[in-house]
Amino acid sequence: MRRLTVFFLFVILLALGGGFVFLATWEIPAPSQSVEKALPNDRFPR
Repeated sequence: MRRLTVFFLFVILLALGGGFVFLATWEIPAPSQSVEKALPNDRFPR
């Protein structure tokens, strides 16, 4: 039973490590659309 638990912990750690490496090396593309929003001056008190 102990071997099975150690095996599952190893598999979980391996999956977490692989997910971390994937997210760390993934080159997410920059947004291709610009966003402009007009904010009224009344929202910013002096």
